[in-house]
Amino acid sequence: MNKLQFLHQFHHVRQIVPEHDYPLRELGRPAAVLVPIIERGANLNVLFTVRASHLKHHGGQISFPGGKLESSDRDLIHTALRETHEEVGILPSQVEVIGQLPRYRTISRYEVVPYIGFIQEPVELVLDHNEVAQTFEVPLPYLMDKNNHLIHWVIRKNKHYPVYFIPWQDKNIWGATAAFVRNLSNHF
Repeated sequence: MNKLQFLHQFHHVRQIVPEHDYPLRELGRPAAVLVPIIERGANLNVLFTVRASHLKHHGGQISFPGGKLESSDRDLIHTALRETHEEVGILPSQVEVIGQLPRYRTISRYEVVPYIGFIQEPVELVLDHNEVAQTFEVPLPYLMDKNNHLIHWVIRKNKHYPVYFIPWQDKNIWGATAAFVRNLSNHF
């Protein structure tokens, strides 16, 4: 899959049904992530981070660069780009934001907007090891293939909720990060 093929599928007129999120009783705290798609020649790879293990929340888990809206942020796109720069060293000017996925509410009371952004080579990552232990890439076609997705249903307060998993090599992408990938895969 190349960039043109991706854009043709992502920018279409049919309505996509988003994956189930967690129903919050009140408005959640606004947050944003960047789904960074790196153009490696004719191939597209998605960049993931592994959060530092010492972090209080979600330590060691796989995520996309991002975080909560700060008072200094102009909007949520700014949040996603700022956090990406802080966490992995990719400058906002290196990112071509081409769209966003549906807002996703989490059990931790965030309302996260994932933005899709293309990044051309060369890419030199500079990790903030206080936040990010490592990064890795997964080929986009693998992630868009729902045969590679697993769903585990859990019961919370007598209601069923899906937890998504996408295994990749020795990694397990799960939770909200996997749900963002599933929402993106609904375009394909």
